Amino acid sequence: MHGDEAVHAEKFGELLEDGIYTYDPYEYHGPTLNYLTLIPARLSSAEKLTEVSEFTLRVVPVFFGVSLVLLILLICKGLGPSAATYTAVLTAISPAMVFYSRYYIQEMLLVAFTFGVIVFGYRYTQNRKIAWAVLAGMCMGLMHATKETCIIAYGSMFLAVLIVLLMQRPKVNAFKLIKASHFLAFLAAGAVTSVLFYSSFFSNPRGILDSVLTYTTYFDRAGNNTLHVHPWYYYIKMLLYSRFFDGPIWSEALIVFLALVGFTAGMIKKGFSGANIHLVRFLGFYTLIMTAVYSLIPYKTPWCMLSFLHGMILLASIGAVVLVKLLPNIVPRLIIILLIFEGSVFLAWQAYQSNYVYYSDSRNPYVYAHPTDEVFTIVKRIEEMARVHPDGYRMHIQVICPGKDYWPLPWYLRRYENIDWWESVDNSVASAPLIICSPEVEAALINKLYTLTPFEERQMYMFLFDEPYYMWLRPKVKLLGFVRKDLWDAYHVSADPEELIRESSNK
Repeated sequence: MHGDEAVHAEKFGELLEDGIYTYDPYEYHGPTLNYLTLIPARLSSAEKLTEVSEFTLRVVPVFFGVSLVLLILLICKGLGPSAATYTAVLTAISPAMVFYSRYYIQEMLLVAFTFGVIVFGYRYTQNRKIAWAVLAGMCMGLMHATKETCIIAYGSMFLAVLIVLLMQRPKVNAFKLIKASHFLAFLAAGAVTSVLFYSSFFSNPRGILDSVLTYTTYFDRAGNNTLHVHPWYYYIKMLLYSRFFDGPIWSEALIVFLALVGFTAGMIKKGFSGANIHLVRFLGFYTLIMTAVYSLIPYKTPWCMLSFLHGMILLASIGAVVLVKLLPNIVPRLIIILLIFEGSVFLAWQAYQSNYVYYSDSRNPYVYAHPTDEVFTIVKRIEEMARVHPDGYRMHIQVICPGKDYWPLPWYLRRYENIDWWESVDNSVASAPLIICSPEVEAALINKLYTLTPFEERQMYMFLFDEPYYMWLRPKVKLLGFVRKDLWDAYHVSADPEELIRESSNK
């Protein structure tokens, strides 16, 4: 589990166990992820976070990743049958889309709700039925209730519609495109949906105001945060070409190239057959604006690119159809189809590699500050000590990491009932029989154990992990482990001799 996944899981645990959700305008993003996770949790009869599995959590973004494919059915006529089919294929095999469809974060929900606005909005333009306006409004509200970055999509959609209207000949009166009553229904549906979630279904009215005040924090983080600052070309470079050390080549350049073709075709209105030119131009400007804004914001995390990557996928499918239809005869068409097929196979291969081979490997560009597999070794060693401790899962544990840099350990140690999570060594509290800490506080901890603790109360501590005595929580983040000698001896007395032989051999 990524650290962010574990943080959201912990927040969800409060809702599951206490029935309380209070929106925090400084962290966690919107409430939809938490409330929607109640559905699979209840279906699995989970009442406590200890009864919740990774599957229960991750099935929520998986559902919305799949919904991106299913929603294409409602916009098939606008894209054209061939383009709609290829959109479904690209959505299903894009390495980034698949990878983050399995992440328990808000991003896939935001992309799905955004696409919902586009799909239902387009359907409304075709028949002016109020139901489509209401559905589009609900999706707008769900976007807002999911993540603060929805305002980027709002602005991009508004500007894209405005540009498309200005490009039309003859000019169209925008006020005639939607009935006043339908527009009010659209706004009301969005507002009610957002209010319901942010007020925690009216149990926390303050959440409504906080959903607006949060933008002071969001704008400050977007412009001044130094932790996730990357150059403007960060996303584009990641999509075009990435390779780290001896890892494989990663590239979604096929999507980017075909998206450029689709955008160009929409501008010059050439090569279309079955696609709605106004929809194509809207998608073009919407994607262009989204890409530009996300690229210019200094604060960048790789999953944020999903919003404009999905727009690129929609344009890419149109670009693929245009390329084939513009060619004069069968031979060059077959060559282009073959090249597109081979590129698609490469995308599918990357999707498999990123999700089932390099899923926590830093050579995967979509792996960002992700825990290493050694987190399982940490958990296993703690489990071994708990088995021989009289208190079992109630064994006292202290975790000491400056800046709370211990995630996702709270998720993996959620069954333990007596854990202190500290950012520094507390000399006023007795030391636990098992301590996990960052190397930065090792000196202070040793000073506490062997100098500040009265002589008659001192205990000998052993390293919890084998040489080199530390584990990598994630790249550049080490953890040390210390276990009281009496507990260490008890484990070695009770341990399986063959297991000890294996440990000695590894050491």
